[in-house]
Amino acid sequence: MKIEILSGSPRINSLTKRVALHLKQYISDTTDHEIDIIDMKDWSVPPVQSVWSSIDKTPEKFQPIAERIFNADAYILVTPEYNGSYSPALKNLLDHFPKRNHTPFGIVTASPGAMGGIRASQQLLQLVPALFGIASPYMLITPAVDKKFDEEGNLIDESFQNAVHNFVIEFLWLAEKIVEEKVIA
Repeated sequence: MKIEILSGSPRINSLTKRVALHLKQYISDTTDHEIDIIDMKDWSVPPVQSVWSSIDKTPEKFQPIAERIFNADAYILVTPEYNGSYSPALKNLLDHFPKRNHTPFGIVTASPGAMGGIRASQQLLQLVPALFGIASPYMLITPAVDKKFDEEGNLIDESFQNAVHNFVIEFLWLAEKIVEEKVIA
């Protein structure tokens, strides 16, 4: 299964990316799934004017990211909280592509604050069905992200390992069932 982690912060020193890096390494170390990160700081996607309905109908500059989006079987959305919601850069990226019918999504939020981006998670729970995706009900809410992960994505607060593990196990269970069902159909 191909999984893309969408690291939703366009900031150069993103705290959110720390969680994305950790999830990529954790899933790579514990499964055979292909996993990679689409980092919003690497893609200056213009405001949406039209939906990129296929790779060849995507502007040439953005075809590499379109190929990854179209070829992914599942996504993990990792976002900071901006004014009680998810990253506008993440939303803009998702709006450039057609609906992701029956595609599994994991929801991860991160914040240096005590609430960990919980309000952004609630907004993503509304967005994913609007994309015709299926959200894993077990989310990873990450308060004090700067105290839990270092710049390279290493876990520095071992007490948070169980939350990471549970998120990954639940997301993969859902994603594997959905992808397997798509193959049968």
